[in-house]
Amino acid sequence: MARYLKRGMDAGAIKAADAKVRETVESILAQVEAGRDAAVRTLSQKFDNWSPASFKLGANEVERAIGQVRKRDLDDIKFAQAQVRNFAQKQKETLRDLEVETLPGVVLGHRHIPVNSIGCYVPGGRYPMVASAHMSIVTARVAGVKRISACAPPYQGGPHPAIVAAMHLGGADDIYVLGGVQAVAAMALGTETIPAVDMIVGGGQAPALRPRRHRSPGRAYGDIDHRRRQRRWRGLRH
Repeated sequence: MARYLKRGMDAGAIKAADAKVRETVESILAQVEAGRDAAVRTLSQKFDNWSPASFKLGANEVERAIGQVRKRDLDDIKFAQAQVRNFAQKQKETLRDLEVETLPGVVLGHRHIPVNSIGCYVPGGRYPMVASAHMSIVTARVAGVKRISACAPPYQGGPHPAIVAAMHLGGADDIYVLGGVQAVAAMALGTETIPAVDMIVGGGQAPALRPRRHRSPGRAYGDIDHRRRQRRWRGLRH
C-alpha cells in the first residue's frame, strides 16, 4: 500500500486559500492607496518590524552595504550579470522594428519601445534571491528602461548586502529596503516618496505576487505568467 509523505491541498482548499490571499492583498492595496507613505510605514512595521527614517538607500548606505560583500561574492555577481546582460542584448537584437507600405499611402508596422519605468521586487525575507535582481534589473537596463526602482525586504534588521550589491551593479536607479505587498503596492500606486512605475516584475510568494494581477488605467501592471518571463523581464512593450 502506498504511503504518502505529503499531500497537496484539494481544489476546495486551494480556492479558499486564494480567496484569503486576495482579500488580504486588496485590503493592503486600499490602505496604501489611501494612506500612502504613512500606510506603507505602518505595514512595514507590522509585518517586518522595519521602520527606518527612509526606506530608500542613500549612496553612502549602498556603498556601505557593498563593502560588506566578500570579493569572491562580488566577482560572482559581476560574472552572472555579464552573462545575463550578454544574452539579453542578443535577444534584443532579434527584435526588429517593421514599417512597410502595403498600398500607396498605407504604411503598417510595429515598434519595440521600452517602458519608461519599472519596479523590480527581489525576494529576500528568509532566503535572499540575488539572482532575481540579475534577471529583472539587468534585463530592464538592456531594454532601455529609463528609471528602475528596486525593492527587497529587510534581512536580519537591515538591507541584505549581496542583494544591494546586485541591484546597484545591475543598474537600479533607486533601491528601497521594503518588502511584501506594501513594497509592490508602493511601486504600483506611488506614494509621497516612492514614485509609481509602469510595470512590476520579480518573484515572491503568493501575497507579493497577487498585487500584480490588479490593474487599472494609468497604473502599473505585471505579467505573473512565468511562461512569459523573457518578454516581461526585458521590459519591452509592443
